[in-house]
Amino acid sequence: MADKSSPEETTNGKSTSPSDVSEETAKKAEELKTIANNYFKEDASKALELDRSYIKVEYLRVCCLYRQGIIYPGNASQNAMQNGQIALHFTKMYIAEGYYRRATANLALGKFKIALKDYEMVVKYRPNDKDAKAKYTECNKIVKQQAFERAIRVEDTKKNIADTLDIASMVIDEKYAGPKLTEGKVTRNFAETLLEHFHSENKLDKKYVYQILLQINKLFRTLPTLCDITIPDKAKFTVCGDIHGQFYDLYNIFKLNGLPSEENPYLFNGDFVDRGSFSVEVILTLFCFKLLYPNHFFLSRGNHESETMNQMYGFFGEVRSKYTTQMAELFTEVYNWLPLAHLINKKVLVMHGGLFSSDDVTLEDIRKVDRNRQPPDSGIMCELLWSDPQPQAGRSPSKRGVGIQFGPDITQKFLDHNDLEYVIRSHEVKSDGYEIAHNGKCITVFSAPNYCDTMGNKGAIINMTSDLKPNFVTYEAVEGCTIESTTSETDLSEKKDLVVISCQNTVDWYFEDTLDFFFRAKTDPFGLPAHSWMSDSQRGGSA
Repeated sequence: MADKSSPEETTNGKSTSPSDVSEETAKKAEELKTIANNYFKEDASKALELDRSYIKVEYLRVCCLYRQGIIYPGNASQNAMQNGQIALHFTKMYIAEGYYRRATANLALGKFKIALKDYEMVVKYRPNDKDAKAKYTECNKIVKQQAFERAIRVEDTKKNIADTLDIASMVIDEKYAGPKLTEGKVTRNFAETLLEHFHSENKLDKKYVYQILLQINKLFRTLPTLCDITIPDKAKFTVCGDIHGQFYDLYNIFKLNGLPSEENPYLFNGDFVDRGSFSVEVILTLFCFKLLYPNHFFLSRGNHESETMNQMYGFFGEVRSKYTTQMAELFTEVYNWLPLAHLINKKVLVMHGGLFSSDDVTLEDIRKVDRNRQPPDSGIMCELLWSDPQPQAGRSPSKRGVGIQFGPDITQKFLDHNDLEYVIRSHEVKSDGYEIAHNGKCITVFSAPNYCDTMGNKGAIINMTSDLKPNFVTYEAVEGCTIESTTSETDLSEKKDLVVISCQNTVDWYFEDTLDFFFRAKTDPFGLPAHSWMSDSQRGGSA
């Protein structure tokens, strides 16, 4: 990374003046961008690598053009004016990306008012960006809703919805012809019938949904934060990654790998909901199998099992549309009790996100985490849900704005410190549905093929026996009902030249570097003071 104190310095440490940035450099940037776009559908990871190269070259070019415009403020030549105009264009473009990145991070942390201010700036600089407008609109709704709730709140202690429901008074719709609970309990027949019921695009009666939620809530409350799993000799065990509301792909997993049973146990590693249009069907199916096989079917919390993410990425809206707002809030209560990690045969740790900002974290530390809450913005719980691996050694700030990125040396230290063999995590889309990193010690599994109906990736699951050797099963997406996604995001295919966003890896750090540079410069190419386009927080005021 270039030294932020000197925008003229390249990654090789050599000085670069504006005259060094030739048309050849600009042409190279465009070539990299074009190649990345061509790779987009075939290999997202390759496209991401090329996009970063394009951004890096363009960043150098923009900084130099900008510097040329402000070093010679008295130069009235047409060349200087043209360079100033180009620099202003790129200034707005990259500033918008910087604001977008920070807004996305604050949004994930539930800091809606701060995120809203940044989305305002994105919309200002990109008035035709549909995605930015959608995010601004949704965030603005949440801010207003929270303000309204504060205004009408009459008591400080909010009662749990689970404690206020009167199931006995609920009446099943007389037109309902779907599966029925037996004496209020989930049976094997109910679970199998429910799968087919959902596959035929039918709803489960509201009373049965509430009964399932109350029962699963009671069960989760009895579980530890870190659950121990034992795979008997020669027995099969399956680990699945993100599903994200793709019910028809979940149905396909069970078709390929068999329905859950005591002889065919599963662990689903978080992010069951959001983005896909059938999150309700996915989560109810998983909850039913957990109730049916509590010791052979396991569920781990992901970063999308949270109120903030559900409000922004579709699940709350889906539940309200199919059932009620009260039910959406009850789901939040249930998610708070989901376990955060699982330990297989005392040797393989499975969590949704990744490892930690400290080298001294132990399994016992994980067991002690009080998980009955919304995810915090730091600490063990946050990092279990949000962190990502990186190829280089050491740690670095997360591009998501939450959690950290950890290298192979960090993984090895954690394994040695806790006498483990390797870790399994999810949280990131992979072109083949899985990725083996950190010398085989960090495995990512992602089970939602053709993610968001745009990525073209395969899905994958991991099968293993008591020897703990991972065997990967990959599959393509299947066709299902084509209902418009409930997510507030626009079609991610419109962002082909920003694969970072499409893959939920957000914006590359080069944008932030550029933003920092412009803030330090104090003026734009035409001499406007920086405070005319800086937010309150960047001027030192309150956000």
